[in-house]
Amino acid sequence: MTPKKATRKKPTRNTVKRNVVMRILAGAERDRLLTALAGRGSTDLAKVEPGVGRIVNEVRRHGDRALRRYAARWDGLSKQEPFRVSEDELREAWGQTDPKLQDAIKQAAANIRRYAEWQSPGAKNKDKNKYKDKNHSEWRREIQPGVSVGQLLRPLDSVGCYVPGGRYPLPSTVLMTVIPAQVAGVKRISVASPRPAQATLAAAAFLGVGEFYRVGGAQAIAALAYGTESIPRVDKIVGPGNRYVTAAKKLVAFDCAIEFLAGPTEAVVISSNGDPACIASDLVAQGEHDPDALCIFITPSRALAAKVQEEVQTRTRDNPIAAQSLSRRGAILLVASLEQAVEASNRIAPEHLTLPESLAPSVRHAGAVFLDEFTPQAAGDYLSGPNHVLPTGAMARVRGGLSVLDFVRVIACQQVSRTGIGQIGPPGIMLATAEGLKGHAEAFRVRCSYA
Repeated sequence: MTPKKATRKKPTRNTVKRNVVMRILAGAERDRLLTALAGRGSTDLAKVEPGVGRIVNEVRRHGDRALRRYAARWDGLSKQEPFRVSEDELREAWGQTDPKLQDAIKQAAANIRRYAEWQSPGAKNKDKNKYKDKNHSEWRREIQPGVSVGQLLRPLDSVGCYVPGGRYPLPSTVLMTVIPAQVAGVKRISVASPRPAQATLAAAAFLGVGEFYRVGGAQAIAALAYGTESIPRVDKIVGPGNRYVTAAKKLVAFDCAIEFLAGPTEAVVISSNGDPACIASDLVAQGEHDPDALCIFITPSRALAAKVQEEVQTRTRDNPIAAQSLSRRGAILLVASLEQAVEASNRIAPEHLTLPESLAPSVRHAGAVFLDEFTPQAAGDYLSGPNHVLPTGAMARVRGGLSVLDFVRVIACQQVSRTGIGQIGPPGIMLATAEGLKGHAEAFRVRCSYA
């Protein structure tokens, strides 16, 4: 009798060994990648915009009926379940949360709040170390005799904070979006998050959030932007999300303010003699956010490049998402010097940047900077204080991360006295006349007659 041929069991996804090798690039290859990265735009939304457009229009036209249909399909919301999470449920979530997690939320909130207060224009803060800048506070001063100018600061009336609830629950994003809005003085703050985890609800409860909606995706953005029977509209929407959320924010941006369009996570690390384990751990940490994450290590040391490459391979064996992103979009760039490394990073304009403190003065474009190797990029994700909602897709060339300033309006203010109109009236009449605007000239002239 012929024995049966042994069949080989197909390995499951979890048992497949991934051979992750980040590319080490130098010379022309390195320069080609830098050129490509410097020219990249924000997330490509062309494929999802038609579908997102239908969702946004349906929620805008049909309100709760459409919102419930989509929420049932994608957010797991039952027919009887209300959109709004009750305050009792929020308090219960906080009460049932592990005391250690409560302490972490408290510590993170305290640091984020203190940082936001230091940063806040017009905040009442007696801290002697507070940085004061007339361009970021309410002020008045005389620009010429009889003419004073300045600015008023007023908080937005309402904001919607989007908190992702897909691959990982993100209570940290509740802290990062709600606290700066509170410090700025926003009166109505609502949070939207699909399938909110207990830790997410607990963070909201601790902060005193009164409006929390268990909806997500493009439908949540549409509801916040236009309002439904159950969800009042807001003046501005902030917070990260997947490409459907990003596409929806783009579509509603002409009707409701947004902070910026954010794509997949980005990280750059610069070092010539750092600890390979610390460097690799930061790359893996940011790589695990998303299969499309962009993680780059730049160094003048070929020996360090090889050690980091080996560390990344070891540390991604049990981290499939990081393994995928670092294999697809990760790279190690060899350069001639640390100065060239910083210049390369400035061209990339990454979301996160780690480098030696001595190089900080040369940084021009980065969403957030992490100095020296004992500062993990994860510290900024959770509790060091600065915000983790950061620009991606090279948008760090034009702005930084979310801050208190995103929740206030800066209103120009000016005052002209009887003496002052004599100073600015004649040149004002000249300019208005040159433009052919008779009414403008007359507005000066009628006042000059009293001077």
